[in-house]
Amino acid sequence: MIDFFLSIGHAIMTPLYYATSGVLIAFHKLFNGVLGMPAGWSWALSIVGLTIVIRTLLIPLFVKQIKNSRNLQTLQPRVKELQKKYGHDRERLTQETMKLYKDTGTNPLASCLPLLLQMPIFLALFRTLNEAAHNKGVGLFQQSGFTGLVESLASSQIFGAIKISDSFTSAETWHVQLVAGLLVALMTITTFTTQRQLMRKNMPESALTGQYAQQQKILLYVLPVVFAVGGIAFPIGVLLYWSTSNLWTLGQQFYVIRNNPTPGTPAYDAKMARDAGKHPAVARPAAGGATAVAETPQPIGRSQPKKQSRNQRKAK
Repeated sequence: MIDFFLSIGHAIMTPLYYATSGVLIAFHKLFNGVLGMPAGWSWALSIVGLTIVIRTLLIPLFVKQIKNSRNLQTLQPRVKELQKKYGHDRERLTQETMKLYKDTGTNPLASCLPLLLQMPIFLALFRTLNEAAHNKGVGLFQQSGFTGLVESLASSQIFGAIKISDSFTSAETWHVQLVAGLLVALMTITTFTTQRQLMRKNMPESALTGQYAQQQKILLYVLPVVFAVGGIAFPIGVLLYWSTSNLWTLGQQFYVIRNNPTPGTPAYDAKMARDAGKHPAVARPAAGGATAVAETPQPIGRSQPKKQSRNQRKAK
């Protein structure tokens, strides 16, 4: 039975091994073969390139995630009403809540979709680097013509003596532990900052209480701890991938919150203030709290003398 599940897992992961290794090799050929960069930095930048490719492909899912999160936030008052009405009947409350989500096209689990889709890529990269550390290859690295790149990946170094396949727990020098520790710290801080930015700036006050808010608060503190504890066992290359992905998420979320915030949130109020500052003539606050439209100055034209008849001139 175990062999059966292992064979299924291998069948699922094999295409990802080829895709991951193919992207890494393509970027390595560019950085090392064309630009002449050292092998260590070439492989490191190849991992960054892999991250950019993956995150670019996930942009449509990120947009869907943002829309779904907004729906969840705006539905919180209605969910609270259901909780007051059916709080004594857990089964009925669950049914009515699921019906509300279905009628509004909201999926409570959609916010986790980009993270879940990245996990297979994460595992494929972990396996690729782990096998390379033992001079073994997966995906394209085990095909003829690319086997020599396994040794290059395994022995490539950055900062003089740090291998991409090294990890904090397997490090033999403090240099490796320092770099791995810094990457783990970066990964943890960016995870916390991203979640906190979402809660403080792009969530209305009505969504800061209730079950959804409690879930967000739990994720705010639990996820960084999980990444910090598990990160010490990851190869530096995997930490580089995850840190780059977190920075991408942080920047992408900052852009969305700044330019397309959820109505009724601090970010939305800030955007309205910025827009009002850019167009001061459109509207300005008047006395008593009313809004007065700025008057547009009318052009002063030069008065032309009227044409008079001969009799009118004689009368003068």
